[in-house]
Amino acid sequence: MTRPDTPRALVTGGNRGIGRAIAAALIAKGCAVTITARDPAEGEAAAEALGCDWMRADVAEPETLHGLIDMPFDILVNNAGILPEGSLLDNPEGFVDAMAVMVTGPFLLIRALAPSMGRRGWGRIVNVSSSMGSFASGLSGPNGYGIAKAALNALTHVLPRDLPEGVKINAMDPGWIATRMGGEHAPGDPEDAAAEAVRLALLPEDGPTGGFWRHGQRAEW
Repeated sequence: MTRPDTPRALVTGGNRGIGRAIAAALIAKGCAVTITARDPAEGEAAAEALGCDWMRADVAEPETLHGLIDMPFDILVNNAGILPEGSLLDNPEGFVDAMAVMVTGPFLLIRALAPSMGRRGWGRIVNVSSSMGSFASGLSGPNGYGIAKAALNALTHVLPRDLPEGVKINAMDPGWIATRMGGEHAPGDPEDAAAEAVRLALLPEDGPTGGFWRHGQRAEW
């Protein structure tokens, strides 16, 4: 169960923000990276700038994920996210969309890619979560955002019992990061979040699984 010399990584929503920073950091570590994007023009431009591959995929639309099924990725970073607005009762579509993008989509990708990771004896799955999905922090955030991230954390917590040997899964809290979603006044840089994602994506054999992490320390569920 040795890490491949050139791990193949899939980063969803890798055309901008935290996902793009994660893709760049993985490339710098010698990984062969593929990013996904919903917009073909943005995906192609980002891939050209990064020097990686890209695929058109929308994690909220399962049919667009078919091209990824059984592809030989060693690393999966479930980064794609949305921030729906308004109250849950006034904007129920926001709840449905949040769950589709940040829970159902990641689960479908994990289910599709984990078997081939298991056959090769090595795999790492990183779920980009949030402190807004922490019960200890009060499940803050607008609409269904915090609920979806809490569900993603729950998925991370329980999946080690079902994943193949050699495959590890962890969630991370990137903090408040200056991106289009986080806003320009956020104190953190995308590169800060990328460092934690890369650490979890390249964990050694004795590394943890099923945890929730921030800056190398366990975060509260």
